[in-house]
Amino acid sequence: MALRLVFMGTPDFAVPVLRAFLEAGDEIAAVYTQPPRPAGRGYKLTPAPVQAFAESQGLAVRHPTSLKTAETQAEFAALNADAAVVVAYGLLLPQAILEAPRLGCFNLHASLLPRWRGAAPIQRAILAGDTETGVCAMKMDIGLDTGPVLARETVAIGPRMTITELHDALAAAGAPLMLRALHAHARGELAPQPQAAEGVTYAAKLKSDEGRLDWSKSALELDRQVRALNPGPGTWFEWNGERVKLLAADPLEKTGIAGTALDDQGLIACGQGALRLKRVQRAGKPPMEIGAFLNGRPLPAGTRLA
Repeated sequence: MALRLVFMGTPDFAVPVLRAFLEAGDEIAAVYTQPPRPAGRGYKLTPAPVQAFAESQGLAVRHPTSLKTAETQAEFAALNADAAVVVAYGLLLPQAILEAPRLGCFNLHASLLPRWRGAAPIQRAILAGDTETGVCAMKMDIGLDTGPVLARETVAIGPRMTITELHDALAAAGAPLMLRALHAHARGELAPQPQAAEGVTYAAKLKSDEGRLDWSKSALELDRQVRALNPGPGTWFEWNGERVKLLAADPLEKTGIAGTALDDQGLIACGQGALRLKRVQRAGKPPMEIGAFLNGRPLPAGTRLA
């Protein structure tokens, strides 16, 4: 049975889910997404990935700046949707929006709820050293990722997995999960189950100052920071008054005074262990391997980094 849906999403993480429902033959009454933003050197208004994909499929796209007005809520209700599918949309859904579709609104969340409710679940899972995470198809309520869960799928976090790799693995797992779960629910075969009261954690929105590398932390912690926060908001250290982004590194079992170079090839002692710098980027310059960086800006053994 084909469903009449409203799709609400913005980043590339949401595109596979929209594609899955289209390929399944469901009707997309409208796509809601964030408005185009300035991007690139010319700050040209650029549509979000969901908008670009939706328009390539001939779908109607809307991008209100708020869902709280009576007019916007009436326009949404007039779509007469069976359900709304929400994936990293970027706006809170008021009660009137949640109640408008026949079946309700359903969110694909990138964690194993109730762990990592909130804005940055993928990054927080890596930062915390979790060995697994996953995706949940949940029925939305007025709370922050507190609604009952229809289905979930676990995804392993490898010891060297980057945010990009985990993001892609979760997106690949999420699209078929959301499709199966919503259709099973519409047929009356799958009922949402309340989340456990234990194990609740919150994935706070990332702040730019979280990218600064504190060499007093362990090499394993700093390695997770690099893998979780690149490409954005990025991780960095200061050298000769310049902020240098660290894009890739390896933790090693070496010892020394935290923040001190242990050789002239970019091995920096941490509070526990050491971090081998592999790829860096200076302000206004392209990324470069550490060897190329050190050719122009030597970092001899014994140097202290800020």
